[in-house]
Order: sequence, then C-alpha cells, then structure tokens
Amino acid sequence: MLNQVLNWWLVIFTWLHLIGCSFSFEFNDVNLHPEHWEYYFNYFPELLKQCKQLPHCPFSSVTNTDKCWGYESHCTQENAYSYPHCPGDHKGWVKSKPEQFETFYKQADFGYVKEQRDEMTVLCEPSAAEDSSLECSNHLRFCRGRNIYMDLTSLSMRREPIRYKMDVLKAGQIGGKCKFNESRLKEEADHVSPLQSWAPELLQFTEMSTRPMGSAKCDVTVDKPTYIMKIDATVNMYHHFCDFFNLYASQHVNASHPSTFSTDSHILIWESYTYASAFSDTFKVFTRHPIWDLKTFTGLTVCFKNVVFPLLPRMIFGLYYNTPLIWGCERSGLMESFSKHVLHRLQVRRFRRKNSKVRITLLSRDTQYRNIINEQELLAELNREPHVKVKRVVYNRQMNFTKQLEKTHNTDLLIGMHGAGLSHLMFLPDWAVVFELFNCDDEHCYKDLARLRGIKYMTWEKKDKLEPQDEGHHPNGGAHAKFTNYKFNVSEFLRLVRLGVGYIQGHRKFQKYIATLHDEL
Repeated sequence: MLNQVLNWWLVIFTWLHLIGCSFSFEFNDVNLHPEHWEYYFNYFPELLKQCKQLPHCPFSSVTNTDKCWGYESHCTQENAYSYPHCPGDHKGWVKSKPEQFETFYKQADFGYVKEQRDEMTVLCEPSAAEDSSLECSNHLRFCRGRNIYMDLTSLSMRREPIRYKMDVLKAGQIGGKCKFNESRLKEEADHVSPLQSWAPELLQFTEMSTRPMGSAKCDVTVDKPTYIMKIDATVNMYHHFCDFFNLYASQHVNASHPSTFSTDSHILIWESYTYASAFSDTFKVFTRHPIWDLKTFTGLTVCFKNVVFPLLPRMIFGLYYNTPLIWGCERSGLMESFSKHVLHRLQVRRFRRKNSKVRITLLSRDTQYRNIINEQELLAELNREPHVKVKRVVYNRQMNFTKQLEKTHNTDLLIGMHGAGLSHLMFLPDWAVVFELFNCDDEHCYKDLARLRGIKYMTWEKKDKLEPQDEGHHPNGGAHAKFTNYKFNVSEFLRLVRLGVGYIQGHRKFQKYIATLHDEL
C-alpha cells in the first residue's frame, strides 16, 4: 500500500515538474523505492524545502533536516550520512580502534571528500568578482576555476589521436586574469601522470593581463558548469566506473549549492576519440547534454565560466583503484550513496516479489577464458534448491546497461568468475552476497570492492575441489590463472551457495523487506 501511495504522489510530482514547477534536484522516477526518497530528502534538504512549498507534499511531516554528508563544517557524527563498520581487528595498521575507524573513513568514505575540501588552496586569486580564479587540492588531484581561458587552436595541426597524452596544452594555452602563485602550483605538481593529477595541464597555466570572458579572445564561451574528464578504459566496467565514482565524489568536493548535482552541466572528455562505451548510460546520471571531446573545440579558443577538473581514476591512494583499505573495516557511505544515486538517476526499479525466495543470478561469460566448464550442471543443481530462484545472465553489448543494472538490483546472490562484470556488486541491495566463484589468484580486487559497498563477499575455499582446464597461457608468455577455464565440484559449490543463502535470509534488511511485501499483499 505504501508503494502505491508514494507512486501516485510521484506521478503528480512529475506532472508538476513538467508544467513548470522546477526542482533544483530532479524528481524523475515514479518507481523509486521509498528508501531512496528518504535518502534524498534527508541529505538534500533543499529538495525537501521545495517539496514542502507544494500544497500537498506527501513528505511534509519530515522534520529531520540536520542530516549531513560528513564533510560539512557543522556536521556531527550523529547526523553524518555514514560511519564505518569495523568488526575486524585493527592489527598492524594503527594503535587503537578509533584510529581504525578514522583511517577507513579518510581512505574510502566521505572523510576522503573532506580531506580534499580542506586541502583546497587558491593558486590564482581574483582581484574582482569578474576576474578568473583557480584553486586545487594537494598534488593537483582536484581543481576548479572560474572564467578560465583555453587555447585549443594548435590541436588542428596534430595528426595522431589524443588519449593519455600529457602535451595537449602548451605554455600559455590555459590561463586567466588573477594573481598567479606559480611557485605553489609547481610544488603541488609532484604526481605528473596522465591519470593521476592535473599537473600536465595546469603547469601550462599563465596569468593574463586582461579578462578573457566577454573578450575577442574567446571563440566559444561556455556558461554552464563543465567537468573536464580524463577517463580510464571504457571497455571495462571496473575501470570505467572508477571514472564515474570519482566524478560523483568530485561533485561532493565541489558542493556549495543544491545545483551542484544538477544534470544541466557539460562533460568534456580530454581526448580526441569520440566517446563510445557499453556503459554510456551512466553519463545520464551527471548530464542531460551530449558528451564533448577535444574534437568539439579543436582549432578554437574556449572560455569556461565554471570549470571543474575532477578526481582521476588512477590517483596514488585514490578511489577506488589504488585504495589502500585498512584491515577490518567495510561499508563506505560514499560508495553506498553513489550506488543509490546511480540507481535513482537511471530509474532502476526494484521488482515486486511473489515470495521470499532468494534470487540468485549466475553471471555467465561469453569470453575465451574464465568460463565455467560445468555451468549447466551447476545450474541444474541450483534449480533443485527449494528456497531460491535462479537466473543465468550474460552481460554484454546485446543487453542495455540500464537493463543490466535492473537485473543486478533485483539479485540477492550474485555468482560469477573473476572479471569486470563483478563490478555490478556496487548495485546489489544491502543484504546481498557476491560469490566470486574463483578469484584466479587476484584475491583483493572484488573483495575490497565488496567491502567498500558493504556487502558480504565469498569465494572458492578449497582448490583441490576445482579443476583448471590447463595451467593458463598468458598472452605475453608463462602460466596464469586468469587465462584458462574451470570445472567446479558440485557438492562444494552447493555448500557455499547455501552459506550465502543463509546469510541473506538472516539479514535484518532482507527480513524487513520481505515482511513489507507480505503486508502489502
């Protein structure tokens, strides 16, 4: 009943939005689960404020507007979005339990965002409101500027494609009218690498004598906020979602206004290849406009009114690639909120269940390596289990990515071989289990990602109960566990699956969800 009432009100909200009752944060999902609305109203108080201005706001009774993300100056631990869960020993890393919590929070949670915000230093200071400005966090990991000039005319002379290049800009091809602290910028330029910092680009920054905005210097002026991104491998979900996760974290670092999370902003990818990816739907989370690349402005001078150089996918001790997670902690609020944010913006639905069976999804591969040799045998045995519902899926280009997320979000137990498809675990429900059938000797990759998301991780425990097809033939020579296929002992497989099913059935949130469905029926 609650879902029906909420959906009815959300239809009205959407209609009001279409006829002109605008919201700084988008009401765009008539099928959104109530827990997601609670998330948005608690942590985007401006949204709640706008709702309450309507004559019949169904959330007018919500009074707790003290919630905060954790990086705000006024934010207390009691009101913060999250606090790490650290059930394990703090062995080795730190001297006390409080230090363990604090370390994880700074490594992988909103504490990381707070650290970037606290580090922000003005590198080019304006003398008047119309002047330019540039400020960055340490090592030039995150930067933002106002009224910034960029000269891309010389790109028309380049013949080779641009990707992962550090010479896109030359001296004087980026700048602004402001008092430039060149020595400080050079001190921070100690991580000079294509995907680790903005040093290769900002080392070319020059102080200008006149304001670029509104002058003949600008062939193009971009008024809307623009995020310039240097992205990782777009064919691999694990690596490409480092881009999306860091873009989301960067919005928090940049947060100063409710419109920070608006999709009315531009994204410019810092390469000359036309963007194409099976995961391109995810950009809809951040922008309603076409994705730009360097070809968009080749041969032109461009002036950006507001520009953000976001956190990058391969930073030293970055997010989530290269994150040195302390032992014994899990559940990053930053990762959890990213998951909810993506699901909300892409309108991913949670299907109504007809029973309390645990939903198992077996992620099958259509690749040369890491296939399950006896997959059909394992599926047949799974289908005999009384308390589960089993589906086999292949996540490839033939399935729309938002549709993939829909299947993942309606999964309780995700099973799959080591591979980028397991990155889907970020979008499982809170009670879920990810079972990396075999980690192929890469022990921490998806285990740590599961720790960040705060869901239970399992993998194969007894190597004598699996059979590799051969020793594995690495393309560059030598044996490697990732380059072969595997057969799994059926009894051992079922034993592990039953452990996962038992964990899900005993999870408080799963039990609460199932009870809610029974109440509705």
